[in-house]
Amino acid sequence: MITEMALERAEFTCGRCWFDWSIDYDVQQYSDEGGTGTWEYFSRDGIPVPSPYTPAGASPCPACGRHWVGRLLARRLIPAAPGAADTPREKVTDAARHRPERRGAPLLGSTAHTQPEQPARLPEGTSTAGVG
Repeated sequence: MITEMALERAEFTCGRCWFDWSIDYDVQQYSDEGGTGTWEYFSRDGIPVPSPYTPAGASPCPACGRHWVGRLLARRLIPAAPGAADTPREKVTDAARHRPERRGAPLLGSTAHTQPEQPARLPEGTSTAGVG
């Protein structure tokens, strides 16, 4: 049974070239049938992926290709239906013809949001020691 659904934005910073980027993940938390465990299911653009917060799900740096574990930047809970009795809702009377534009709408990609601003890059071999 699904106990929580959310959209989580994970931020990554490359420890090699200091490139910053972020990716949105759909996350479902659920309990197994026997109630003996709670699990998380991550996906990107509808494709199952490992947790970005673990080495197995570490994202490759878009600039240099090294893999880095993410950290949670923000999240938005997605309410599960049906919700409270006064929750706004609309009955679908003709499922085959209900909002047909949804079928052809482009998918919203997990990196379609505005990315973090990049800091000025230091020349190779330059150190920030003693600055500031």
